[in-house]
Amino acid sequence: MTESEPERRFRTLFISDVHLGTRGCQADRLLDFLKHHDADTIYLVGDIVDGWALKANWYWPQAHNDVVQKLLRKGRKGSRMIYIPGNHDEFLRSYYGTHFGGIEVIEQTIHEGADGKRYLIIHGDIFDLVVQNARWLAHLGDRAYDFAIQMNRFVNMFRRLFGRPYWSLSQWAKLKVKNAVNYIGAFEKTLAAEARRCEADGVICGHIHFAAIRDEHGVRYLNCGDWVESCTAIVEHEDGQFEIINWANAQPPVRLPAPLAVQAA
Repeated sequence: MTESEPERRFRTLFISDVHLGTRGCQADRLLDFLKHHDADTIYLVGDIVDGWALKANWYWPQAHNDVVQKLLRKGRKGSRMIYIPGNHDEFLRSYYGTHFGGIEVIEQTIHEGADGKRYLIIHGDIFDLVVQNARWLAHLGDRAYDFAIQMNRFVNMFRRLFGRPYWSLSQWAKLKVKNAVNYIGAFEKTLAAEARRCEADGVICGHIHFAAIRDEHGVRYLNCGDWVESCTAIVEHEDGQFEIINWANAQPPVRLPAPLAVQAA
């Protein structure tokens, strides 16, 4: 059976912070999203694979492998695939300038939109002082985030029973806790300054798991979000307009166990 064509095709697709290799990764939802959406160019904007988690405790179910295969298949079918590693997949930073299965690995780049505007594409972790100067604290924060994700699963299990949409505990905390709000604001300001330094009209990044499209500090700031909680991606339409697509409340396909082999009597 041949795979059906995606329902929507865009000029460009931006995905970040998938964290394949963690239990929090919503690989089934991403796979479903990729089946319905395609683009001429696909940017993987860092933390696609979580090397930190895999090093501590190997976890790689079939759904995570299916996501990798789906991305490779899109490359084989003609999409240009560009991978910009983040801090969790920093092991790929030793391979800048190489190709893996048709996927280009680069440090950062400038994307020219359909309207001629230039956008700096970068994961963003190099502007996170915690990641750069206190790695032990970054790892500790990563463990705390994993705990919040586990709690979030229980909360949303009950919400689904009562027909309520998905709700993110950590996203709520980011908006309510003053320090988190200040951190997000400082991150956006720093990325905007880097875009101006590169003579770009905007910046497209990931890292903080908070999807956004806004005009900040004199440039256009876009963040892809993540596929642990928000399940968001950014797309560029043929006219140069950008849009956040939220797939959090899409129903992921039900995975049935593989049938048992029937042995001859």
